[in-house]
Amino acid sequence: MRIGPYTLKNTLFVAPMAGVTDRPFRVLCRRLGAGMAVSEMVASNSLLYGSEKTRRRANHEGEPEPKSVQIVGADPDMLAEAARYNVANGAQIIDINMGCPAKKVCNVMAGSALLRDPALVERLLVAVVRAVDVPVTLKIRTGWDRDNRNGVAIAQLAEASGIALLAVHGRTRSCFFAGAAEYETIAAIKAAVRIPVIANGDIDSPEKAKAVLAMTGADGLMIGRAAQGRPWIFREIDHFLKTGEKLPPPSREELYQVLTGHLETLYAFYGEHTGVRMARKHIGWYSKGLHGGASFRHAINQAETVAEQYRLLESFFARDPEGLAA
Repeated sequence: MRIGPYTLKNTLFVAPMAGVTDRPFRVLCRRLGAGMAVSEMVASNSLLYGSEKTRRRANHEGEPEPKSVQIVGADPDMLAEAARYNVANGAQIIDINMGCPAKKVCNVMAGSALLRDPALVERLLVAVVRAVDVPVTLKIRTGWDRDNRNGVAIAQLAEASGIALLAVHGRTRSCFFAGAAEYETIAAIKAAVRIPVIANGDIDSPEKAKAVLAMTGADGLMIGRAAQGRPWIFREIDHFLKTGEKLPPPSREELYQVLTGHLETLYAFYGEHTGVRMARKHIGWYSKGLHGGASFRHAINQAETVAEQYRLLESFFARDPEGLAA
């Protein structure tokens, strides 16, 4: 698959997730098989450009190309300026968020709330495409609610506006993450446009990945929650799609190596205070399903230093080396 001048090694995308897909996580997922990763969303409000949080979210130093930054906003001029700002700071692809269901985003008519106003969607897309000389991609949901599924119309509008690729989460905004993903709607969107369409929603195994591709006809897959604590899911899916064979799950030793390597990059990226706090949720995801995981997670959540987290990890993985199940 190509996005503008960039050729991806495969068509597996890491979904942008606020508070999760920071640079350490993106780099790890790319190393473990993902062909593409998109940053956490960066607010278009120019007042935020100087904040440490925003700088971190758009930090792609040392990351494999292409480097994609997701922006969110509801004002065409401001969103265009955000796109120019990020391209000037190294973004090679701009992704626009029209899929976030969070209330704090939708309450300011951004994210998936924009799907209620196709005219504004068009103005936003055209403004950003005209503002930068890099590919612009878009993430949407199937509509605002079950009575207002306008994903096909939005997709056609996106294609006409110059969007290079479209990712579709197979739920409406009102569904949040409940219920089953609407793969039939993604299929209808794919049939209605010529630009690449990436299917997103409930893809949690190699078998499900293959089935979703068959059901939707999509050009690729975007995986979010299933990669939390399981970043090797990308190599598992890639291998299965190419060979029809399933890779064995990682050994306990490999799991420990991946986890500690991930933590090392988190601590370096955020510093000790924030890094320790960011690490807690990742350690929780990695240890889910492991024997004694609940008590281990409780202890980890009390740890205040890097040294203490490492000590707890070493102790936890040293015992019951054969036990992977809870």
